[in-house]
Amino acid sequence: MAEAQTAERELPYVAAITEGVREVLLEQPNAFVAGEDIGQAGSVFGYYRGLLDEFGGDRVIDTPISEKGIMGLGVGASATGCRPILDIMFMDFLGECMDEVANQMAKMRFMFGGAATLPVTVLTMSGAGMSLAAQHSQSLEAWLAHLPGVKVVMPATPYDAKGLIIAAAREDNPVFVCLNKLSLAISGPVPEGAYEVPIGEANVLKSGTNLTIVAFGRMVHEAMTAAKELEADGIDAEVIDARSVQPFDTETVVNSIEKTHRAVVVHEAVRFGGIGGEVAAQIQELAFDYLDAPVGRVGAPFSPVPYSPALERAYMPNAETIATEVRRLILGRD
Repeated sequence: MAEAQTAERELPYVAAITEGVREVLLEQPNAFVAGEDIGQAGSVFGYYRGLLDEFGGDRVIDTPISEKGIMGLGVGASATGCRPILDIMFMDFLGECMDEVANQMAKMRFMFGGAATLPVTVLTMSGAGMSLAAQHSQSLEAWLAHLPGVKVVMPATPYDAKGLIIAAAREDNPVFVCLNKLSLAISGPVPEGAYEVPIGEANVLKSGTNLTIVAFGRMVHEAMTAAKELEADGIDAEVIDARSVQPFDTETVVNSIEKTHRAVVVHEAVRFGGIGGEVAAQIQELAFDYLDAPVGRVGAPFSPVPYSPALERAYMPNAETIATEVRRLILGRD
């Protein structure tokens, strides 16, 4: 069922990120933030503004332009007792530090026989829609989810952004919090103080009876819009915000499909090789007897993200493409 998210105030997604990081710094004296342009500038997207003045330069640290250095700093510092929050400005830049992620961060606890903890939280910005071109607009969560040893979450709402950052920072394992550029101005209820959104638990945002839509990140909002539009066709869609990519909440999805008998998986990332293929496979393996139709998938085409605003809009999945796939599965038409 949908979680109660009661609060006396609403905050934009960007401010919820700031509050989440601030709560961690207040709660954990051995926590610090490190990244490019996060101190004086407050980050390119502004979600660290005010933290340098409050916590000082020894806890909000501007680094050189070296993602490999930032990630190496986090791995080493966490292994020696600190609890770093690292900022990788754009998810695309993970290519600069993937050895540190895949061969150090993800494997160190395993290789040390559990003797080391790695409480590293990495905040990074994913997604297209701002004409930032092919090297600053990708969604690469499937890269990360393929690495045993790290956890990956994708908050869609301000409530989840704050709560998942806090939950990630309380973990003794590396957690990537994949944020979204076009979500920064979205507002929603955000309680004051510290709270956790559990990692590995999906959220059923809308109950339905005819089909289950499993959505990741900003596609949650597109899925909710599509579900509303589909009511005109007599289609009652259930919408699940996956929230966590790894670990993935298979149980919630299977329970939903037992009721609705159809499923569509939606993500902004390129469809081929995306996390939707893994989810579709899990549904086929664990919920095959409940299915009345093949599992549908919606994702971006197999292409770099275009720079042109018009082409970028055509490239990105949206409510219309989701609704089209649902109609194809249920009504047999586009």
